[in-house]
Amino acid sequence: MRTFTIGDIHGGFKALKQLISKLDLTANDTLIFLGDYVDGWSESAQVLDYLIELDKSHKCIFIKGNHDVYCENWLKTGVKHHKWLFHGGKNTITSYNEYSENQKNEHLQFLERMNLFHVDNENRLFIHAGFTSMHGPYQEVYESNYTWDRTLWEMALTMDKRIKKDSLLFPKRLLLFNEIYIGHTPTTNYNISEPMQGCNVWNVDTGAAFKGSLTALNIETKEFVQTDPVYLLYPEEAGRNERPHKEVEKNI
Repeated sequence: MRTFTIGDIHGGFKALKQLISKLDLTANDTLIFLGDYVDGWSESAQVLDYLIELDKSHKCIFIKGNHDVYCENWLKTGVKHHKWLFHGGKNTITSYNEYSENQKNEHLQFLERMNLFHVDNENRLFIHAGFTSMHGPYQEVYESNYTWDRTLWEMALTMDKRIKKDSLLFPKRLLLFNEIYIGHTPTTNYNISEPMQGCNVWNVDTGAAFKGSLTALNIETKEFVQTDPVYLLYPEEAGRNERPHKEVEKNI
């Protein structure tokens, strides 16, 4: 019995299929997806189709990301948020060109029932971005922090390793969980193509939206499986690489 947590997919259906085939899953394995299933490559709707079917045959837990919130709002209201369009929403809308209203509604319901975070029996937290409350995500004031916060990762990544857990200086947020798994901030921002660890926080977004791969991390062994760099699977597309990476990250 294995548990894999999977980073941001961003419409890379070909990468998702490649990753699942590499995992050689059994019926006893669990998949925890960290969000951002849509926006970027051209097959966002197809990614959601695949995940809906995968959930019927395997134990899956789906965390909601900020891009999924944008897509959910569009499916619900028809409103196209300008920032969403700038950051991959156009390709997501195009991926729905041949979809009926019933199919769109099925995707809306799938997005609506996703978890904002998940805590397992070993007190491990799975969340797309982070949380700011020192009392934990259950007492977060602003729900958007679950899908947008970067301060948790930045704190864990840059913290002085000489500070011990029993010190009054040790961040209270990091003491709440044995381990924390996130996506949202690509490790390729730091010129690293693999999952990164800061304190007890593991970042599994390895830049599939840009020039990186899609990654599944075994949370017990910390071994990981990766696809080909996703942009190589879509040679006719620019995806979110249409604009310089730093410009994209600065605005989202």
